[in-house]
Amino acid sequence: MNKVTASRVSPAMMSTEQTEPNLKLICGNAHRPLAESIAKYLSVGLCNCVVRNFSDGEIFVQIDDNIRGADLFIIQPTNPPAEYIIELLMLIEASRRASAGRITAVIPYYGYARQDRKDRPRVAIAAKLMANLITTAGADRVITMDLHAAQIQGFFDIPHDHLYSTPILNDAVRELNVDDPVFVTPDIGSIKLVRAMATSFNAELAIIDKRRPKPNECEVMNIIGSVEGRNVIIRDDMVDTAGTLTQAAHALAEQGAKDIYAICTHAVLSGEALERIENSPIKKIIITDSIDVSAKGLSDKYIVVSCAEIFGEAIRRISEEKSVSSLFDF
Repeated sequence: MNKVTASRVSPAMMSTEQTEPNLKLICGNAHRPLAESIAKYLSVGLCNCVVRNFSDGEIFVQIDDNIRGADLFIIQPTNPPAEYIIELLMLIEASRRASAGRITAVIPYYGYARQDRKDRPRVAIAAKLMANLITTAGADRVITMDLHAAQIQGFFDIPHDHLYSTPILNDAVRELNVDDPVFVTPDIGSIKLVRAMATSFNAELAIIDKRRPKPNECEVMNIIGSVEGRNVIIRDDMVDTAGTLTQAAHALAEQGAKDIYAICTHAVLSGEALERIENSPIKKIIITDSIDVSAKGLSDKYIVVSCAEIFGEAIRRISEEKSVSSLFDF
């Protein structure tokens, strides 16, 4: 006797929809415009999710779309307030419990990166702590850009792709049409970053030797290199209170520099930064949109360059298991 096994799935229960793309994007509240730009570059939509606060300030996260088995990228810079870090951790946790196939934390600006070593007694190495939290929450991979210290990549025990903003910033510098520029590093820590850009333009390099008596305060001590009668471009990875940047600009002006420009990847712009920059000899300052500056009311001095394309291309290549090394060429 032949046995016939009846199917438990009726034709009505069978889906006629095409398989959804495996690549999915989610963002928190830190920088939705950047996430939307990345999604547009990739021709995918952002997943629907709820990230809100209860009346006591406690954060609530819920992902409304199906992400089971998805190659999920969570786009969230971790600039202040600290809530953005908690949002990222909770989005990772929720994604892991929703059975996402792979979770990549895309962090355009990695907060707490300046606390990367124990340079005085009884201090926290917060950059390492943040890496531990992101890993423990369930991230499988991390993407960052222009870390304050490149060795922070080693703080993660998961794969880490460190992107550089230099290619897109080089294009912005070319549009300025600065004649025979001298690239200036405002401190020794940025010398590799500045040297790379100076090499791209076959230009000279100058270094500002400074002393920092306490956090967020600095005193310019000496300028190594010739800037008299030259157009100069100050290059740094970030501008926070703008104390270092503007003191460097004043010192360069006193040494006879002509037009002074500045390039800073991450525009934190806290405290009196905006006022200091407006009152400085800086003619133009180029920043990226790694941090949302839409509410800062920036003047015409600022040129904002989008980093959506470089993050979008990195996401595409990682999702397709292709090399991202060509994105490091500049």
